[in-house]
Amino acid sequence: MASKISRLRCINYASPSLPTAARITHPRSLATEAPEPNPSLRRPPSTFTDRLNIGPSLDDFITSSPSAETSVPSSYPDDIPASSPPLRTAQVGPEGRKRTITRLPEWLQTPIPNSSNYKKIKSDLRGLNLHTVCEEARCPNINDCWGGSDKSAATATIMLMGDTCTRGCRFCSVKTSRAPPPLDPHEPEHTAEALKRWGLGYVVLTSVDRDDLADGGAHHFAETIRKIKFKAPSMLVEALTGDYAGDLSMVSLVASSGLDVYAHNVETVEALTPQVRDRRATFHQSLRVLERAKTAKNGGMITKTSIMLGLGESELQLWNTLKELRAVGVDVVTFGQYMQPTKRHMKVAEYVTPEVFEMWRERALGMGFLYVASGPLVRSSYKAGEAFIENVLRKRRGVEGRGNVTGDIERTSKEEAAI
Repeated sequence: MASKISRLRCINYASPSLPTAARITHPRSLATEAPEPNPSLRRPPSTFTDRLNIGPSLDDFITSSPSAETSVPSSYPDDIPASSPPLRTAQVGPEGRKRTITRLPEWLQTPIPNSSNYKKIKSDLRGLNLHTVCEEARCPNINDCWGGSDKSAATATIMLMGDTCTRGCRFCSVKTSRAPPPLDPHEPEHTAEALKRWGLGYVVLTSVDRDDLADGGAHHFAETIRKIKFKAPSMLVEALTGDYAGDLSMVSLVASSGLDVYAHNVETVEALTPQVRDRRATFHQSLRVLERAKTAKNGGMITKTSIMLGLGESELQLWNTLKELRAVGVDVVTFGQYMQPTKRHMKVAEYVTPEVFEMWRERALGMGFLYVASGPLVRSSYKAGEAFIENVLRKRRGVEGRGNVTGDIERTSKEEAAI
């Protein structure tokens, strides 16, 4: 009985030091229901997070009958032809709960990969425990790049240091973790052996960000490049690296390991960088990485970057981005359409038409870039661009490349125009 009385005293007791409004005014026992919470005391919603998750509505820029005001994005000049058809919608879901979705434009639809060569390359990669950004980032060009007539005609971008990133960019589908698995010490050897088997003339290496490592994985990356050059001295190697948390000495380490092309993606314009990329990545930090990489080989290193369109960028912002890239000596730039990988990622603000991509290709070439690949399905590792860069590098070495440079430019332009 004493314990029961003591228990009730604890329930009904209100501290005299608390204000009257904070005391429990209605005594209750353990059998009574809790009072309804006061809505005014609830934590206010995070409007910034909600705004990012909701994103722009498709109704903001899509209409069933395009007019002179809506047929061309407001961020682009009025003289751009608006010949692309309106986007299609469809009803999905069970009866009574149907919802309207917007189908991808025809220029963004690609076939499902199922060729024999695709299966062979995938089997080789799994047998050596290797990963590719083509798979992890769900690249729409995987059928085109892996589906060549033979392995030597195919292109694959090998992703080093595992398949788990320490950063969480809102556009990227690569899985993330604060503590990814440790590095595979045999990966440099396995990667070099696989590439030697395929007999590729040009290969692209990339990696996840590894902020959990003191060097960001730079020594592992450099060792892989050295192994490849040892086993296949004539193979040209492009490295698409992270920013190594701003440690420029690690950038120099990778750039001086026998590399031929140094790539680092700014991804978007400066104003959208905080919303698009992980907060540890900044626009000017990426510019410093590209600037330092350019100093390798006595300033002869080819540097490359990529920009996604359709995130809500303006024309002026793109102009300023290109000017800053040229100011640090970037040679190659690619433009591609951002495509939302899953519902958890940023929504597409705009499906940019092929005509606008062609406009930015011409503008960037006019600014002095060595090569520009621009199209809805173009990605930072685009095999038409690789063929051109390979040709330039071999001509610098005095070795005959695949065809002539002029022919590659004409062929690449036709391929981009057909996308």
